[in-house]
Amino acid sequence: MSETIPQPAVQPLVVNIQYVKDLSFEVPGAPQIFSQLKSQPQVSINLDVQARRIQEGQSVFEVAIVIRAEAHDSAAQANGQAAGPGPTVFVAELTYAGVFTLNGLPDNAIEPVLLVECPRILFPFARNILSDVTRDGGFPPVLLQPIDFVALWQSRRAQADATSVIA
Repeated sequence: MSETIPQPAVQPLVVNIQYVKDLSFEVPGAPQIFSQLKSQPQVSINLDVQARRIQEGQSVFEVAIVIRAEAHDSAAQANGQAAGPGPTVFVAELTYAGVFTLNGLPDNAIEPVLLVECPRILFPFARNILSDVTRDGGFPPVLLQPIDFVALWQSRRAQADATSVIA
């Protein structure tokens, strides 16, 4: 009696590696800002997802979440010192990336996997790094709320469709 050993199924999405591609944390007003800051700074977050094929003809891609968190002193605004945002408290920039291999996916599934599923895998790690770096920089940790990557991808597609109609 011969047994056939089941072959492991080929995974449609393989995470090869995750890494910090770029990390920057600046406190332009240090050390004075630590004694001048009277309230929680106003933090604005900018987030983007980028994906690129690493080598032509292969289904190996680098996907990166690019986050910029910029904090301003909101108390300076309240006191009428500045019409725009108050002085910059800190700027944190993080590019957190992963290399993913896609196997046997139909062409119409590649873009949503790269711009929705891959960022979902990377996001908790990027969120943790940003939280740690702002806390280690002497400020309350920046805790990113969960991101709806489906909505982000759909809005990007809508923008691309609008610009292709205009062009």
